[in-house]
Amino acid sequence: MAKIADKIQVLINPVINDMGYELVGIEYVASGKHSTLRIYIDSDNGIGVDDCETVSRQVSAILDVEDPITNQYNLEVSSPGVERPLFHIGHYQRFLGHDIKLRLVRPINGQRKFVGAIGSVSETDNSVELVTELGPVMLDIELIEKANLVANF
Repeated sequence: MAKIADKIQVLINPVINDMGYELVGIEYVASGKHSTLRIYIDSDNGIGVDDCETVSRQVSAILDVEDPITNQYNLEVSSPGVERPLFHIGHYQRFLGHDIKLRLVRPINGQRKFVGAIGSVSETDNSVELVTELGPVMLDIELIEKANLVANF
């Protein structure tokens, strides 16, 4: 599924940037006729419904022409929200020290789900140190299936 998201990112990122938005990330959840393509956008001024609608129209037009997804899907354009998803190493660097929750592609020592603070980030090793209640854990970015900030109010 990451390959589809990567293809779509290459297609739409320049257009979204030209519109004055940041493409935060893309999720593609395949589920037959109920598949979902979720695109997260952001800007310095925040994101409203009108922004999502504008980007949705542009992205929809591009995807109709390029047709990177052969089956039916629903397109959703959204702000990253309070529990913002983290997609690449730059996001982990940006939110160093913040609490996150994540799920791995496969378990490490029998554990797939982790919660903790981002302790450090290594671009060289493409890894993140997560400081959990049980101590620090080094995780390869490629093993992280899904990660989100934890909203602390």
